[in-house]
Amino acid sequence: MVVIMKPGTKKEDVNSVVTYVKGMGLDVVLNQGINYTVLGLIGDTGKIDPDKLMLNEHVDRVMRIAEPFKKASRKFHPENTVVKVGDAEIGRDKGFTVIAGPCSVESEAQMTEVANGVKKSGAKLLRGGAYKPRTSPYSFQGLALEGLEILKEAREQTGLPIVTEIMSPALVERFERDVDVIQVGARNMQNFDLLKELGKCSKPILLKRGLSATIEEWLMSAEYILAGGNENVILCERGIRTFETYTRNTLDLSAIPAVKKLSHLPVIVDPSHSAGMSWMVEPLSLAAMAVGADGLIIEVHNCPEKALCDGAQSLNLAQFDSLMKKMTGMGRNIGLNI
Repeated sequence: MVVIMKPGTKKEDVNSVVTYVKGMGLDVVLNQGINYTVLGLIGDTGKIDPDKLMLNEHVDRVMRIAEPFKKASRKFHPENTVVKVGDAEIGRDKGFTVIAGPCSVESEAQMTEVANGVKKSGAKLLRGGAYKPRTSPYSFQGLALEGLEILKEAREQTGLPIVTEIMSPALVERFERDVDVIQVGARNMQNFDLLKELGKCSKPILLKRGLSATIEEWLMSAEYILAGGNENVILCERGIRTFETYTRNTLDLSAIPAVKKLSHLPVIVDPSHSAGMSWMVEPLSLAAMAVGADGLIIEVHNCPEKALCDGAQSLNLAQFDSLMKKMTGMGRNIGLNI
């Protein structure tokens, strides 16, 4: 249940409602927006009579939230959440943020070349996998902590904040210290022990949709992080598993406007994993812009044909630069700032 106070309500009048609700045995989460103050009521709200709350002259509306996700719901938080990372503001109205870099960190020379290249083309954040979840135990698993150190060096050289995937709750403390945006991969979307630990972090979390997850399950995973106290969550649609075998996954573009309606959290798209083929990255990126995504996370490699991981879906630096120019032109046409 949410209680929306009238515009201009004084702090002491808001506090009186909070005291009343807490007296009924419920917890209250206060969200102070630009125009409204919203009180999120958590607990057994069945004991609360909405009509009695409406008798308070400072209460504008009382709404029950039917969805199981509360803190991720737009009803609880009507205004868009904006996650700030370096110079980027992901979720900002009319903003569009591009994150780019290789699937995996392979060497210092590789990361330096890619980092400088994607920055020159307009990327605002640098991605790179130090730890790689792979289907086969014999595939390249990443350079682990060595890869993380290489990422940090690339950040030092370029100024780009770094985004990398976490695999284990045991690494949360290290990632909290060294990483700018902590990515939760599709396979760990429902690793609830990990999500609970990330809820205690101060760093933004990029939460990818699971391979076969519904939108509600995806938002409920975000709820775990929000419930732990970390409000900086970025959702990432990366394609879902369907009956289709031609593409690696099926990009669910309809999820973008759906999530935008249901939740206040920013949503970006991963066009690289969505299809698994580099020639599809450009049209899927432009489509993501058109349906209202807040940004993209794109795989870029200095030599895709020699990549140790996912080379087939990676753009080279020239292709990425060409795509960024097209997106900039399209962005201007639809009023985006990229």
